[in-house]
Amino acid sequence: MGTQNKTGWERNNRMIFDEIVMNYDKIRWGYPDELFADVIRYSGPGKGKKALEIGAGTGKATAPFLDSGYVVTAVEISKNMTEFLLEKFKEYNNFNVITSTFEDVSLDDENFDLIYAATSFHWVDAEIGCPKVFRLLKKGGVFALFRGNPVPAQGEEIYEEIQTVYEKYYYSYYVSKERPVRKSKDDFLKPSEICKRFGFDCLERYGFSQVTTKLYDASRTYSADEYIELLDTFSDHRSLPVDLRVALYEGIKKVILKHGGHHKVDYVFQLYMGRKP
Repeated sequence: MGTQNKTGWERNNRMIFDEIVMNYDKIRWGYPDELFADVIRYSGPGKGKKALEIGAGTGKATAPFLDSGYVVTAVEISKNMTEFLLEKFKEYNNFNVITSTFEDVSLDDENFDLIYAATSFHWVDAEIGCPKVFRLLKKGGVFALFRGNPVPAQGEEIYEEIQTVYEKYYYSYYVSKERPVRKSKDDFLKPSEICKRFGFDCLERYGFSQVTTKLYDASRTYSADEYIELLDTFSDHRSLPVDLRVALYEGIKKVILKHGGHHKVDYVFQLYMGRKP
């Protein structure tokens, strides 16, 4: 039986990632080098500066800031992710992790030059998180949010066949969810899209100034098995009943194998930044 109300992205599902650390690190996308360069350019050289990463996961967005000289404190809810991070970055003496939600973590106000979140801030209650970020930042400090968004390849045969599988096994459960819609670059800059991707619509509303947005294009080609591994790192997919999830994955894999065994996915990465006056 389907559900009218659930989306699979409910806040309590953020603990799902504790179960899939190794696969998450293996298969989840990284971020464009240009994006990191733009954040560091906007924030200023990292040497001697303090950065806070919200929801660090397995550190997909951590190394560029460590390498730039920032002293990085990561806040990560998952104990298994925390252990992974400590091992991954054990050679760095400018890195530490606190196991906590961002809402609950206790940190000193006006202590950070940069606070950033990579495909994680949608898990935070923005009405708590945004004012807290503002308090924690020093004057002139930067709040940077970024994430990757798969672009629906509407009209392409492989994509449409995969969507047919979704109709049978995914949307029969999440019956009220909207279908993916291909968007223009301008659409990603709209407040409605900022809200959809980050959980709030306007940095200025929380006191930030010099707000800027930038988009980056990227693509990745997955084998059939890799694509299923990727899907299994999404909370909405992992929240499906087991029989539907297995059938969904088997159906998608069958489609990809039918089309040569590989599936190319285009991404638009959003960078959204503001500064504390």
